Amino acid sequence: MLCDVCKCNDATVFLTQILEGKMQKVNLCDACSKEKGVQDPTGFALADLLLGIGAAEEIEKGAPTQKCPVCGFTQADFKKTGRLGCSECYQTFSEGLGTLLKAMHKGTEHVGKLPERAARQMELSDKMRALSDHLEKAVAEENYETAATLRDQIKQLEHEMAS
Repeated sequence: MLCDVCKCNDATVFLTQILEGKMQKVNLCDACSKEKGVQDPTGFALADLLLGIGAAEEIEKGAPTQKCPVCGFTQADFKKTGRLGCSECYQTFSEGLGTLLKAMHKGTEHVGKLPERAARQMELSDKMRALSDHLEKAVAEENYETAATLRDQIKQLEHEMAS
């Protein structure tokens, strides 16, 4: 298989990217992979590698000389290293990073994972909090029938949470 960049040498480095459900592959020879800095994680533009050549230009829209006020990081530094300097960089370069991150990940907000048991416990706690709020409101409005129903639901939920 030939290198996708030089089209001369045999490819020895194979990169695969899945973007919006479509798989893209990049095959590089040793020389081109070294030239692109693939073997040196501090020497390549992460955005270019992940999204195609020129994609890191997306973050440079607006003010190409923009600097982070906290760490002094620039868009050129991000393009070169594929990393941001500090947490403030996310705010400073937010305009271009939003579209870049959406393309690299499923969204721009980290959701994380929870063990099933912990997720269930959180769900029950949220439900308990909502029922308690409704109960307080029903008692304040002197709606005692609704309050009794809510009290029973809370007791049942407490039993579920205990087991």
